[in-house]
Amino acid sequence: MKFIHRVGYYLGGFSIGLIILFFFLSGKKTSCAYSPNARTTKNISLKQKTYSEDALFAMRSFEMDTVVVSEMIKHGNVNFSESDTKNELCKTYIIENSYKEQNFKMQVKNCDSLVTVESIVRFKK
Repeated sequence: MKFIHRVGYYLGGFSIGLIILFFFLSGKKTSCAYSPNARTTKNISLKQKTYSEDALFAMRSFEMDTVVVSEMIKHGNVNFSESDTKNELCKTYIIENSYKEQNFKMQVKNCDSLVTVESIVRFKK
């Protein structure tokens, strides 16, 4: 079999596979959350959230609401060097993100079924 025929068969099979894959995955909410940051923020985003008094005061002073905080968690970057991931029951994560051109750090306690936003502080990079 000539090389050009092999390439043709390969490309034909590859394109058929892509089309089938496109139809199977088209209506589903699939995502590729394989990095530690993506897995952590997705896990925190899916759980019910409560807010400490510190966090509620900071939200009022920075003119944030719970929707803004949820979006900041969902699209934020987890600072693993400052986070406490050794605790078995509830891990504490530091999530960094920006809002209204200001940088914020949130301390979030992630337990089995509940997430508590403990504090929100502004910082300079």
